[in-house]
Amino acid sequence: MTRSIWLVAVGAVLALGAGQFAVADETAQQTKMGTCNADAKAKSLTGDDRKAFMKDCLSNHPAAAMDKKSSQQEKMKSCNADAKTKALTGDARKSFMKDCLSSHPAADAPAAGAVPAPMTH
Repeated sequence: MTRSIWLVAVGAVLALGAGQFAVADETAQQTKMGTCNADAKAKSLTGDDRKAFMKDCLSNHPAAAMDKKSSQQEKMKSCNADAKTKALTGDARKSFMKDCLSSHPAADAPAAGAVPAPMTH
């Protein structure tokens, strides 16, 4: 009798432990879904374009998602620094940040004072 109670208790503990792992995986998937939804909304995607974007976004490997997040963080840092340099506040800062974050990737941003190369045909 004591042994059967002990086995039931061990089984319950193992079942609860396994449930915790399932919850952690679900949370990661929910986080990824939220991130992809936010990206699609930021790009104003609708219909088939949104569906294709979501499929691609959700199927990306975690490393690719981290690279994307890292580039977004770099872009945010760059835009924040520009807004601070221009001493923007309130609605002007909000508008500037929105334009800055949607207009260019951080890696493609020209260096301050850089002169574009002349175009040749």
